[in-house]
Amino acid sequence: MKLNVNGKNHALDAEAEMPLLWALRDELNIKGPKFGCGVAQCGACTVLLNGEPVRSCSYPVSAADGQKVVTIEGLADKDKLHAVQQAWIDHQVPQCGYCQGGQILAAVALLKKKPKPTDADIDAAMSNICRCGTYARMRTAIHAAAKKGARA
Repeated sequence: MKLNVNGKNHALDAEAEMPLLWALRDELNIKGPKFGCGVAQCGACTVLLNGEPVRSCSYPVSAADGQKVVTIEGLADKDKLHAVQQAWIDHQVPQCGYCQGGQILAAVALLKKKPKPTDADIDAAMSNICRCGTYARMRTAIHAAAKKGARA
C-alpha cells in the first residue's frame, strides 16, 4: 500500500485490515494519533483523510491506500503553527492533552466546512471525548481561530 502522510509518501507492507492507527503508530512511527477506546467513539485517534476527520482506530489501512493522511504532526507549516493550534495555546485548552491532537484536527475540519461556526455547529462537529472537560475552552479557541480566518 501507499500512503501520503503529512506530505510524505510511504510504501507500507501491512495486513489490509490493520487499523490505520496502528499502521501510523507502529509501522511509520507517527505517535500523534492516540489509542483511546478502539471502537471509534472517543476520537483520540482522529486524523484527517483527504481533509475529513476519520477515527483511525477502526479505519482499515487498506481504505487509506493512495489517500492523503494528515496527523497532528503534519498540521503546522514548518515552524508556524496552524491557527487552530495557536488558538489552543492562546486559550489554554489542554489539561492532560491526550485527546487534543484529535480535537484540533476535528476543529480544523469543521472550520474548513464552516468558516464561521455557531456554538451549535461546534457542538455537533466536536464529537471527540475530553475526559478533562475542556469543551468551553475548545469552543472559545475555535471561535478565535475562525476570526483569524483559519482554514485547513
